[in-house]
Amino acid sequence: MPDAPLSPRERLLETARRLFYSEGIHTVPVDRLVTEAGVTRATFYRHFPAKEDLVEAYLRATDTDLRAAVGAALEQGTAQQAAAALLELIGQVTCSAGFRGCHFINASAEYPDPEDPVRVAVAEHRAWFQDTVTRLAERAGHADPDYAGRVLVLLHDGALAAADLDGPQQVRDTVIRAGRELLHLDA
Repeated sequence: MPDAPLSPRERLLETARRLFYSEGIHTVPVDRLVTEAGVTRATFYRHFPAKEDLVEAYLRATDTDLRAAVGAALEQGTAQQAAAALLELIGQVTCSAGFRGCHFINASAEYPDPEDPVRVAVAEHRAWFQDTVTRLAERAGHADPDYAGRVLVLLHDGALAAADLDGPQQVRDTVIRAGRELLHLDA
């Protein structure tokens, strides 16, 4: 049985995800979003009272996808295997086709006000990731899991920023090596 067609809201969200990530949020006008999603402006505003509501929904959907991918990596056997799977996931992301950095870092550059709902969505995602990798470091037996968690977030952020600039394979290999050394995965 074929997949059900996407609802207008889902089409808007999928269009936003594609365009916001590839071109930037502020460069994509509402007119283009509605045209490419095949909906009317009235439909857009029925689902998203303002463009920023769509931006927030885009980030929340991306967050949901990333939580699922990280969750799957963390289900890999031992803590050491889970950590290795997470590092490999970060490496795979940096080498993926169309990679253009971190959705959340990119959005925060366009929305500098920490009180803006878009920035709040970014902050919530980052807090979740920080907590997740800190708990992973603790599970892996690191002597200072808080420190290890902060370093893992820095490695992650650095990889997502550098892959586009320094070459994804080099960044992938460096992140995996540094993370494995930090968590003593090869010991």
